[in-house]
Amino acid sequence: MELSLFNILDLLGTMAFAISGALAAMDRKLDLFGVFIIAFVTSIGGGTLRDILIGNTPVLWMENIRYIYLIGAVTILAIIFRGKINYLKTSLFLFDTIGLGIFTITGVETGIRNDLDPIISIALGAMTGTFGGVIRDILCNEIPVIFRKEIYATACLIGGLAFVILDRYNINNDLIYIITSLTVISIRLVVVKYKISLPSFYLPNTPR
Repeated sequence: MELSLFNILDLLGTMAFAISGALAAMDRKLDLFGVFIIAFVTSIGGGTLRDILIGNTPVLWMENIRYIYLIGAVTILAIIFRGKINYLKTSLFLFDTIGLGIFTITGVETGIRNDLDPIISIALGAMTGTFGGVIRDILCNEIPVIFRKEIYATACLIGGLAFVILDRYNINNDLIYIITSLTVISIRLVVVKYKISLPSFYLPNTPR
């Protein structure tokens, strides 16, 4: 596999989401098999949806066994060093945010490479960044973060829009990757720190 910055970021995003999934599973006191499954689906869920939607099958992790080895190794390390990263809420948020930022740009870039409309490419980036976390939360019996008041998918959409704009001005791709991923990560960090959220809606007489 060519070690371009794009591929390196894709591997880093896979690692970050694998750790995020493993931490979420350990927080739910799942057994060893459960930890591996949650780590796996969290790290490959978004990329799998992306590849299926654009017709790129077999999907990436099926064609490149290195992803399986990488996810397995990272999950084992997360289990071994769980005592060092057992500030679960903080660690889970951090690795989830890193994965979100990186996978957003890989999704948008994939859309652009396949000559999709910019709006579709941005949507593809948001799906790639969020879908693994959605599966993780559902399997861990939680309402997915994307459906809560917390700004999550919105950060992906803003990052995706930044990617498309920068790409239109023919800026160096590696620079676009870095700027876009940092944009998504920074938005997530700021909105959580200052408790910024989208409005929620509820039916009359429904407890808030």
